[in-house]
Amino acid sequence: MKIGHVEIENPIVVAPMAGITNPAFRQICRRFKAGLVYTEMVSDKAICFENKKTLGMTEVLEDEHPLTMQIFGHDIDSMVQAAKFLDTQTSCDIIDVNMGCPVNKIVKSNAGSALMRDEDYAAELMHEIIMNVKKPVTVKMRIGWDSESKNCVSLAKKLEKAGVSAIAVHGRTKTQMYEGKADWSYIKKVKEAVQIPVIGNGDVRSVEDMIAMMDETGCDMVMIGRGVLGDPWLIQRCVHYLNTGEIIQDTGVEEKFDLAYNHAVSLCELKGERVGMKEMRGHAAWYMKSLKYSHRVKEKISMMSTLSEFQDILINYKSSLENDDWKWLER
Repeated sequence: MKIGHVEIENPIVVAPMAGITNPAFRQICRRFKAGLVYTEMVSDKAICFENKKTLGMTEVLEDEHPLTMQIFGHDIDSMVQAAKFLDTQTSCDIIDVNMGCPVNKIVKSNAGSALMRDEDYAAELMHEIIMNVKKPVTVKMRIGWDSESKNCVSLAKKLEKAGVSAIAVHGRTKTQMYEGKADWSYIKKVKEAVQIPVIGNGDVRSVEDMIAMMDETGCDMVMIGRGVLGDPWLIQRCVHYLNTGEIIQDTGVEEKFDLAYNHAVSLCELKGERVGMKEMRGHAAWYMKSLKYSHRVKEKISMMSTLSEFQDILINYKSSLENDDWKWLER
C-alpha cells in the first residue's frame, strides 16, 4: 500500500506519542516490523525559531524508514515554514499535521484538536502546506471536539479535497481525552466518505483488537499507541497474523528484560544517562506490567538513576520470579 508515493510494507502503524516515540523507541518498533512509525510531535514555532532541542528531534536514522514526522501549530505562515523545513532539511518520508492532541496547553493555542473546530480554516491550512512541499502530507485527528460535535466525516472530505494523502482517526473526542471507549463507527464513516487511505486508531491492545478494527471499520491501516508501551511485540504478533493467520504466544520474561535493558542503553546513548534513565522509569514499569509483585518493583524503578541500577533490578527481579525469593525488595 502507499501514502502518496511512499510504499508501506504492512498496515501496522505506531502512533506519535510525546516523550516516547524518539529514535530509541522507533528503532525497536522498526525491529518488530512496524509498517510505519510516527515521531513525537514537534512545534512549528520551535522549528521556525531554530530551537536546538526541537531541531534535534527532527533527526532521522538510516534504518527508520518509512517515517512520518508530526508537527503541531495553528498559524498558516509558521506551519508552512515548518513543513518546508521538514520537506527539505530532514529525511522523513511523510509530514503529518496534528489535529488530535487534546492536551489543554496545545488546544489553548488553537492547535491540535482545536483545529477541528474550524473546518474551512483547517482545510485552508492543509492546502497551503501541501502546495509548498513535495512529500506526502497527512492528518491525524479525533472524531470531534465533544459528543455534540463529531465532525470528522465532514472535515475528512474537506481535507481530502485540500490534497491530504491519508487521514488517521482516533475514535475519541477531544473532551474524552484518553478515557472511555473509542468509537470505531466514526472511523468506518470516514473510510466510507473518502478515497484516500484511512488509518484507524484507538483501543488496539491485542491481535484480536486489530482484527476487529479492520473488520468493523474497513480501515486501510491500524495505528497502535498505548498498546505497544512495554509490549512492542504486539507489532510483531499483528504482522505475523496478517502474514500467516496465526496468533503467536506472548513474550517470555527473559526476552522482555533483555529488550528493556537494551532500550535503556539506547536512551542513555541518545540523551545521556541522567535524562535517559529518568525517561526509562516509565518504560521499565510498562515492560514489567502484569508480572508478579510489579507494583513493588516499580518503587525501586522510580528511584533509579543509573543504568547499572536498572541492570541490578532486572537481575534481582528475574531471580525472584524464578526462585520466589523477594528479600531484595526489603532492602
